[in-house]
Amino acid sequence: MTFALPMNRLREAFGDALQENVPLAAYTTARVGGPADAFLPVHDLAQLERAVRLLWDLNVPYLILGSGSNLLVSDAGYRGVVIFNRARNVKIDVHHQPPSVWAESGANLSHVARQTALRGLSGLEWAATVPGTVGGAVYGNAGAFGGDMAGNLALAEILHPELGKVHWSAEEMGYGYRTSILKREKSKAVILAARMNLTQSTVEEVQARIETFSAKRRATQPPGATMGSMFKNPPGDYAGRLIEAAGLKGKRIGKAEISPVHANFFVNLGGATAADILQLIQIAQKTVQDKFGVTLELEIECIGEWENF
Repeated sequence: MTFALPMNRLREAFGDALQENVPLAAYTTARVGGPADAFLPVHDLAQLERAVRLLWDLNVPYLILGSGSNLLVSDAGYRGVVIFNRARNVKIDVHHQPPSVWAESGANLSHVARQTALRGLSGLEWAATVPGTVGGAVYGNAGAFGGDMAGNLALAEILHPELGKVHWSAEEMGYGYRTSILKREKSKAVILAARMNLTQSTVEEVQARIETFSAKRRATQPPGATMGSMFKNPPGDYAGRLIEAAGLKGKRIGKAEISPVHANFFVNLGGATAADILQLIQIAQKTVQDKFGVTLELEIECIGEWENF
């Protein structure tokens, strides 16, 4: 579908901050992705809100981009405006019970977790090894090592196209395994910030748990350019185990590989295309379905224009 952006109106509104035809590979953890028609960095919540409201008014397609993890951007790129979210303020509150941390949606989740650890605050140890931003974690109910955003979220600050600014609890976010009501409904609502509940502990205890999780991640997950976990784990099983049992560990298409370290991670070996990775995704889904009767559901999101998808 072709959509002609009102570039003159966008340039008038955003000036030199608005960039055109920006390749997205440099902004995704998989290091793949074609150009965005328009690319707009925002550095605080006021800029983020202003940009989103204007794009709503103009009925322009947009994508909020944080760290670029859990995304596969097509080689054709994105027909719309990519808002590059750099709103990163973090505030830790130890004066109320329970203690908590408030973070803007562009803040790096791992950085937030490590900041709270330095104050001896427990609760986000699981997040210290998770790539991505606070906004992405709230949107997708990120989790690891038995913890997830559903277990930590006190309130999410959301800019909603019909309701305006609202504060939603974890219950109102409608969390499920690696999903939320916003993700399921592909909502135009935008996460501005989040407050996460913590508990008082000691620096030593929290740091020790983080180091344990970090060591486990280093031992079991591949380094390099990946999107994170490719598929959700099906009930009672693991996507990586199924892909490995299907004989696909190490399978390559072009410069994309199903990791020999962990089969639920697909690695860009250098020069892979989004089409290469998509072909591996489809091979894994078909092979696992044929051999085990299990449908693998993507955990990542595929963005942009695709052929044969």
